[in-house]
Amino acid sequence: MSTQSLPWRKSSYSNEAGTCVEVSEGPVTRVRDNQNLHVEPLDFTPGAGAHFLRGLHTD
Repeated sequence: MSTQSLPWRKSSYSNEAGTCVEVSEGPVTRVRDNQNLHVEPLDFTPGAGAHFLRGLHTD
């Protein structure tokens, strides 16, 4: 999939220290690390993206 997709935005899961997770939403949700743009983003279908986020939550 091309990295030329919908615009990227800073995720609410990012921190204030400049370590950011960026998200591009469309038919496929793309997730990337803004400090490692040379690494391919992760691509998620809507259901897989929600499942991934639920797995990140810790109590």
